[in-house]
Amino acid sequence: MMLKFNKDMEIEQDFKGKTLVKGETDGSSYPNGGLRGTHQAGGYLAVDTSSPIFLRGDTIFIPSVFVSYYGAALDEKTPLLRANAAIDKHGSRLFSALGLDASSGIVTNIGLEQEIFLIEREDYYRRPDLQLTGRTLIGKDAPRGQEMCDHYMAPLSTSTGALACMQEIQDECWRMGIPLKTRHREVAPNQFEFAPLYGTNTTQIDQNLMVMQIIEEVAAKHNLAALLQEKPFNEVNGSGKHNNWSIATRDGVNVLDPESLIEATGNDAAFPVIMAAVIAAVDEHGDLMRMAISSPGNDFRLGACEAPPAIISTYLGQDMTDYLEAFMNGELTKYTPGKKTIDVGVPGVHAFQVPAEDRNRTSPFPYGGCRFEFRAVGSVQNVSMVNTVLNTMCAEKFAEFADKIQAGADPADVAREALKKHWKVIFNGNGYDLEMQKMLTENGLWRIDSGVEAIATLTSEKNKALFEKMNVFTPRECEARQDILHDHYTGTVEMEALTLIDMLNQHIIPSCKKSGVGPLAELEALVPVLEGAIADIHAAESSYDKATLARVLRLETMVDMRDVIDKAEKIVPAEDWTLATYKELLFLDSHSSTAETPPSYPEFDDMPQM
Repeated sequence: MMLKFNKDMEIEQDFKGKTLVKGETDGSSYPNGGLRGTHQAGGYLAVDTSSPIFLRGDTIFIPSVFVSYYGAALDEKTPLLRANAAIDKHGSRLFSALGLDASSGIVTNIGLEQEIFLIEREDYYRRPDLQLTGRTLIGKDAPRGQEMCDHYMAPLSTSTGALACMQEIQDECWRMGIPLKTRHREVAPNQFEFAPLYGTNTTQIDQNLMVMQIIEEVAAKHNLAALLQEKPFNEVNGSGKHNNWSIATRDGVNVLDPESLIEATGNDAAFPVIMAAVIAAVDEHGDLMRMAISSPGNDFRLGACEAPPAIISTYLGQDMTDYLEAFMNGELTKYTPGKKTIDVGVPGVHAFQVPAEDRNRTSPFPYGGCRFEFRAVGSVQNVSMVNTVLNTMCAEKFAEFADKIQAGADPADVAREALKKHWKVIFNGNGYDLEMQKMLTENGLWRIDSGVEAIATLTSEKNKALFEKMNVFTPRECEARQDILHDHYTGTVEMEALTLIDMLNQHIIPSCKKSGVGPLAELEALVPVLEGAIADIHAAESSYDKATLARVLRLETMVDMRDVIDKAEKIVPAEDWTLATYKELLFLDSHSSTAETPPSYPEFDDMPQM
């Protein structure tokens, strides 16, 4: 409370502006990767002026960095701000050499598409795995999934609480200055999406963290549970958070938009030079891009016909590819994006133009006309690390290009050399095709199927040198961050294993005993296997070793166990099965209803002014 008692025991207001600028807390309980101990517990906060302060209820939220007494980054935001500074510095150097006025500074803008599931809260309480781990560890597939392709973009029904819930989420966010531009159904049953207006990366990340919290809080008010984890259900699509990323001057010139860039510079070579730098960065640092998306939930999502595979390439489309190939071979012309006309042959529908390039959902990093879309990002992630990596790796390439140009090299020659070296990372085909995956792997693209192994690349000599050179992470901070990510993975798997033990002992085995059917002996034998695997993880010495064992437990042992349990569910009578089934969990439209009047919302004129 912002008050105090004076010497006469009278209440006085006690609010000093300096309390908004710096804070101090005991930081010893936060993940630290060995950066500090209980005897070195100070954690210090300083306001981040790149992201707006906002008010919610009676609480002021102040975006801040969080560092140790010795200045080591203990948060996600500090490295991101350092990466922002790096791309500002080196992007300004390169862009200025190409004729762009970069005196206003360089920023990266992002737009984050947030996918979620909504289920009945009553059924959520009948699933300990959803409550404690965010995903179903077991569960027989329902007779119906997403085979009919009838959920995506279908109108939300007023017969369930989903529509009113999503309306209130949008309203609550609007009151905080967060405009969620769209809401719609997604591909899987009970899956939905929000998308905001794009903005600077620090602002969008801070807002997305609040959006996720608001989604969970508002869902509970509508007797729903929001699931943000990447793969809460088997055999239907999981959820992502597509990170739409672009680079611009602070006064509004998007350097990934060829028309905007050429108009600002009058230099036809500026766009292919910048694209060459980005392409080179993707090829050289694809391991870091894979590391940045190694959330535990992405184990089950990447490459599953819903997200790109764990092979890092970039899709440019044939027009852009042909243009850059001609540039690489010596031609220099203005890039004009191709368009085509669609005429549906109906008098009442006017012919219209569309981009010449189609969407490629199988690419992890496709170019979309004025931005790149990092499609492989997990839905529950704080995307600070994702954008730290993108900005750092591009800053390094911008610095490399700028150094050569300032030393007298021709910008086009620098770009052509880079394109010839890194051309292999451009792939416009079907990333789900196994033959294409084999070809890309043989061509030397970064392919790291294991999230645990991807995290381990954070401390490679190449990557420690990159982050140190760009002043983003010290080598010690890289090592600490890697241990934290491995410990997070291990902790996630341990919670899942312990939850499965409880479900076996308290639900699955008793259900089989009561009904007198099911592989009872097999089920009872699973518990000591899980307990032994957890003991082995605890006995391992390093964070990496623990995470490696945890991955085997999760993706091999527990997957095999699920087959045994799901076979039991198939034959146990419904009245004896105490856990909510996929049939009950996945179909709001046919398994729930609401008699409540949808909440009313203020007229637009009554909304807070932005």
